[in-house]
Parts: sequence; structure tokens; C-alpha cells
Amino acid sequence: MLAVALAWWLAVQGRLLAGGVLSPDLYWRLWPGLALFVAAYALHGLYPGFGLNPAEELRRTTVSTSLVHLTVGAATFIVRGAEVYSRAVFLVAWGLALVFVPLARAAVRHAFSRKRWWGYPVLILGAGKTGELLARGLQQTPGLGLRPVAFLDDDPAKPARVVGLPVLGGIDLAPRIAREAGITHAVVAMPGAGRERLLQVVERCGACFSHVLVVPDLFGLSSLWVAARDLQGTVALEVRQQLLLPGPRLLKRVLDLAATLALGLFSLPVVALVAVAVKLDSPGPVFFAQTRIGKGGRKFRAWKFRTMVQDAEEVLARYLQEHPELREEWLQDQKLRRDPRVTRVGRFLRRTSLDELPQLWNVLRGEMSLVGPRPIVDAEVPRYGPRFALYAQVLPGITGLWQVSGRNDTTYEERVELDSYYVRNWSPWLDLYILARTVWVVLTARGAY
Repeated sequence: MLAVALAWWLAVQGRLLAGGVLSPDLYWRLWPGLALFVAAYALHGLYPGFGLNPAEELRRTTVSTSLVHLTVGAATFIVRGAEVYSRAVFLVAWGLALVFVPLARAAVRHAFSRKRWWGYPVLILGAGKTGELLARGLQQTPGLGLRPVAFLDDDPAKPARVVGLPVLGGIDLAPRIAREAGITHAVVAMPGAGRERLLQVVERCGACFSHVLVVPDLFGLSSLWVAARDLQGTVALEVRQQLLLPGPRLLKRVLDLAATLALGLFSLPVVALVAVAVKLDSPGPVFFAQTRIGKGGRKFRAWKFRTMVQDAEEVLARYLQEHPELREEWLQDQKLRRDPRVTRVGRFLRRTSLDELPQLWNVLRGEMSLVGPRPIVDAEVPRYGPRFALYAQVLPGITGLWQVSGRNDTTYEERVELDSYYVRNWSPWLDLYILARTVWVVLTARGAY
């Protein structure tokens, strides 16, 4: 609500500074209308909004914010107040609110997600591998608001603690723990259990927990855009294949072109300065092109500003020979934290990601997208294994989940998993979330070297 109020205040002040003639008091009288935003966010499940994936949260905030603004605009037109209120203020406030509301929610989450009172305590039923992976994932993403506190498992051979959480006993203890500890959320992480046993556990949990989540034995399936459907009493999971829908694919291309043209024009002075710096820093061309694998396995030349010396391979071979202890690091991730091939200007360009600006040309040519998997070379295909088929379904991107999830601080296997997750769960909302996160990652230079 404060974010919406700030958006409108800035819109009014901006119009006044631009020489507009309007009465600020006329807008301050609209403050009771903020209740409409509260109602819309509540109806869309954004209060408190725990357990929402960031891309889904962005979708809900955008839709609800836009619906309220459209409603207010229509009501103003109906009561013939359109000539009183400034259309410029309305449109600017709407645009600012679309930015400020997600930013405000992210700031609150960043400030308080580590507090003990944040989120809902969650009891995990099943201390096996699935439960362990689930608990670790929730612990690593406290902003999600689902805080695992303990396990229950019928297997007496299970250790006393799993990922730092106690295993309190058998699943029959669930009702008592829910009642005594006031826990309202439970996750059934028993994908290997038989149908009858699973139904028994779920029905029993439904009597003592207001929210019960069941983890099915469907690892590797799309997880973002899945909806439960009732088919004549049979539960079915509908997996929406966004990649096969022409509307979202067209929207992605339009977003690519619009953003690339705007960013390209804005960055022309930067491109000129970087080109001069690269040329003055070391001998060699300004740009560097490398053959990469694109959508459908087609090869293309990905462009970057040159960040290495000319005889890079010879320098690397000599360096690894002199420092054999670093050979394993190179073989594992094809990266070195202190790469001797990188020039002084190159280190700055990599840290700020400015070396990738020329790839905007690849986006315009339809060879890359703004967001997508990290473009790979032929030598990396074996490391993707069967997941290469997923990689080849989309255009590689200038940025992606890997870049906003740690970049060079992640292992190669984690990169492959992140690329696979992106393809399985792709949507325009996920792209917008990654683009927003990219700005923060670039400013903080997280994982860049």
C-alpha cells in the first residue's frame, strides 16, 4: 500500500515539476481508494503471500495492480471526472506502481526473512532423500516463507537429525505436534509410499493441518505452471507447455526486440568507450566471436568484447603447467578465479557484464534471447547428457537463471540443472523476474570473475 501511495505521490510531483496545472489536494482525497489495492492483493493471495514462487508472485502483483488501476480509470470516466484528473499522472502512477510494489515486497522479504517470526513453520513427513532435499531447499530460500522445523518418519533407522532438523518420531505423532506447537502447514514428502498408505497419511493430516502439501514422485517435471484438475473425481495435474503456446512465444520475441532496441540505443556511448578502452589496453581486435550452439542445435557466432590476450591458449597452458594445483579447478568448471588470460580492462568488463553488450546484435538476429540458458560450445554437450534436448528447445540468452543464481560461484552441474529448470518452467513472467534480478546481480558483481 505504501508503494502504491509513493507511486502516486511521485507521479503528481513529476507532473507539477513538468509545468502541469493541477491541484494536489484533488489526488490526496483519493487515499481511501488504497483499500481497493489491499482487497485486490488479498484476493490474489498476496497477503501474506508465503510459498509463492517469485515469477508467480510477479504475475499476481502485476495483474492485481493493473486491474485496480483499470477499475479506477473506468470509474473516473463513468462519473465524468476524466477531465479533472490528469491522464499523464494516472499512467505514470500505474507504471511506477508496477515497479514499486514488487520492489517493496522484495525489500521486506530481504530485511525480515531471516527472522524467527517470518513465515509459517512447516512439519515435513518423510525424512528420506526427498524430504531432505525439500528441507534444504526451503532453508536456502527463507524468503519463500515456509520454514521447516522438524521431520516425522516411521523408519526407526533414520538419524536423529537431518539437515540440522530433529526427527521427532513416527508420523502418528503429527496430530499431537500440530496441536501442541500450533503448526498449520505440513508437507508429505513420501513419493515412494504406496497409494493406500499415502491416502491414509494425507487424510489424517487434513484433520489437523489447515494446509497439506503432497510431493508426488514426478521429479524433473515442470513445477511452476502446474494446476490440479478434477476429472470426474480423479485428480489430474495439468502441465501447461508454455513453449508450445504461440502467444507467450510471440510476447517473448516482442519483448526481446523492444528491450534490445531501447538498450542498444542507450548503450551506444558505452559501447564506444569500451571499444576504445579494449583497443588501448592490449593489442588485438575489439570484438571476439566464438561458435556456440543455439536453438535446435544450430551453430551461430556469439559476439563479445575481447577480454583476453591474443595468445590466450598458450598463456593458459603455460599457467596450468606452472600451477598444477589449479588444473582440477579448470577441468571441473572450465573457469579460473584468477585467469591469467584476462586483461586489465577485461576483468572490469567481466565483473560488470559489459563484455556481453555486443550480444544484443545476436538477439536482433534471432540467434539469442535476452533471457535463456547459457550458450554452450560443442565440448560442453556431453556434460549436459540427456538434458541437451531441453537446452536445444529455446534460444540461449544473454542472462539467465545461472547468472542470477551465483554465476561462477555455482558448479557446472548446478548450471545444467538451472538451465533445465528454466526450459521446463519457461514463461514471460519468469523472464521478467530474471531480468529484474540481473540488474541487482550486475550492480553487486555477485559471482563475477
